[in-house]
Amino acid sequence: MMKLEGGFIQNLGRVYGIYTLGFLGFVILMAILEQAGVPARYIGYMFVGFTIAIYALIGVLSRTMQSNEYYVAGRQVPAVFNGMATAADWMSGASFIAMAGGIYLKGYPYMAFLVGWTGGYVLVASLLAPYLRKFGCYTVPDFIGTRYGGNLARLCAVIILVVASFTYVTAQITGTGIVASRALDIPFEVGVWFGLAGILVCSMLGGMKAVTWTQVAQYIVLIIAYLLPVFWMSNKLDYGLIPQFAQFDAVLRVQELEALHQVGELKPTAEAAAQAKGLAALSVGINDASETLMAKWKFFTLVLCMMAGTASLPHVLMRYFTTPSVKAARQSVGWSLVFIFLLYFTAPALATFTKLSILDPNLATGIIGKSIADANALDWVKNWSSVGFVKIIDGNGDGILQINEFFMKGDIVVLATPEIAGLPYVISGLVAAGGLAAAMSTADGLLLAIANALSHDLYYKIIDPKADTKTRLVVARLLLVVVGAAAAYVASAKLTGILGAVAWAFCFANSGLFFPLVLGVWWKRANRAGAVAGMIGGFGAGAWYLYMVQFGGMTPWLGLDGLRFGMIGMPVSLALMVIVSLMTEEPDEETQKMVDAIRVPKGDTVTNA
Repeated sequence: MMKLEGGFIQNLGRVYGIYTLGFLGFVILMAILEQAGVPARYIGYMFVGFTIAIYALIGVLSRTMQSNEYYVAGRQVPAVFNGMATAADWMSGASFIAMAGGIYLKGYPYMAFLVGWTGGYVLVASLLAPYLRKFGCYTVPDFIGTRYGGNLARLCAVIILVVASFTYVTAQITGTGIVASRALDIPFEVGVWFGLAGILVCSMLGGMKAVTWTQVAQYIVLIIAYLLPVFWMSNKLDYGLIPQFAQFDAVLRVQELEALHQVGELKPTAEAAAQAKGLAALSVGINDASETLMAKWKFFTLVLCMMAGTASLPHVLMRYFTTPSVKAARQSVGWSLVFIFLLYFTAPALATFTKLSILDPNLATGIIGKSIADANALDWVKNWSSVGFVKIIDGNGDGILQINEFFMKGDIVVLATPEIAGLPYVISGLVAAGGLAAAMSTADGLLLAIANALSHDLYYKIIDPKADTKTRLVVARLLLVVVGAAAAYVASAKLTGILGAVAWAFCFANSGLFFPLVLGVWWKRANRAGAVAGMIGGFGAGAWYLYMVQFGGMTPWLGLDGLRFGMIGMPVSLALMVIVSLMTEEPDEETQKMVDAIRVPKGDTVTNA
């Protein structure tokens, strides 16, 4: 056995190099077992079981009773590995599972998510990450409470964090439920609890320390699982080994096929849509409605909401509290973008190749235009129909499958693509493991953000300032279980899709936290009264607008639907924060000096959390 000299941190490259080779060896073993005749469902069981076991082992080995390790991983995570952990934390079920599905069903206007999420890291790097690290806090509410002073500002930040993060985590647990229901052949409602159990094992004992090293392992799994099928499909469809280089030609072929099958012209009947129960037929072309003024406005506003949301989400900002220095925090943002780019650059190609596989009558995988009986006989159709995510309804009774008669849930596009494309089942198992890794990694961070805010900022800072470290960590772990169980319960109700829930979370966060965070760093005149007014007013306005549009029957203003309510909340937050700050007493001299010190790139942290 190879002996490692030095500590764990000094051998990270070697440790994760061995882990990567071991995982690839496991994939090869599964491929051999498939060829030897092992049933597909057992391959799926082994993929899910093996990867969760590895994450659980990392979680157990990383257990700690040190508050500095539990909350910020001891502030010793190197920039490259923090970039990988951040990428895993960021590339949630929405990125891995739902994003390509959104592009598949709604066309390229849904690339606003890609642009916004990526662009958001520019805001994180330039406006927040290094400065929050220099501040030296444990949580986002910790920064708000200390910067502005008083428990009211801290409490407002905690409430907004909990609402945004809880909304987000329900989407991730939904993702684990979808993966588990297919891979393990169990009901979705049971799958969400299975996923929760895996999430809690990874995070409960070691906090941020365990979550960090688990997320690095999860990133390796999810990026291999996402890239391999797309590269395989590109080569199989004769578009070359590098799918991104063939994107233009593939899109042109998709447009031809959409015209052939009358995408956008053939709409599902009302009766068929009712029978589909939340599933969707392909009714929007890949580039449809993308050139109108309203389409451009909706694209821009969604991008803006996603950018500001990225810079406001506490579980993302927490990752930069774990680096050894301000410089490392800035570098880790750059590495995050590199690792995220690998997936985001590939998502449009995946959606395109999936469409080709389904729509092209010249391919063995093409099902549109074939008989209903033949389509229903396909293994992948039967498999996904059995768990309620695919449905074929012969609306006109002619026995031929038309584009408006094939319904599926966008969230399964990535997971189902290997089966649709006729790839070996080992690839399906790999993708299931990747989807589970993506959803679990983000859920880990979100649940930890909620539990840490409630235990550190609410319990310790407000309720019981004399609580010792042991008590604080016990409270944090209990809250992880309670919040996780509540999220699993909500996820099981299927209130909205993954992308919808994620968009809501981003808008909740940017409505209430974006300007208090940014102005807290860059405007010394911002004070407690202004921050409180900005948080309450922005969050309240955004939440009200969402309720009225989504449930109250109100016509959206200027095309700002429920995915974009941050465009209402953010201006209200900014206006109130500036006006109230200018109308009330300016912060004391000590606070203003602290703000100046935050913006100096060198030197010790400003506070000691």
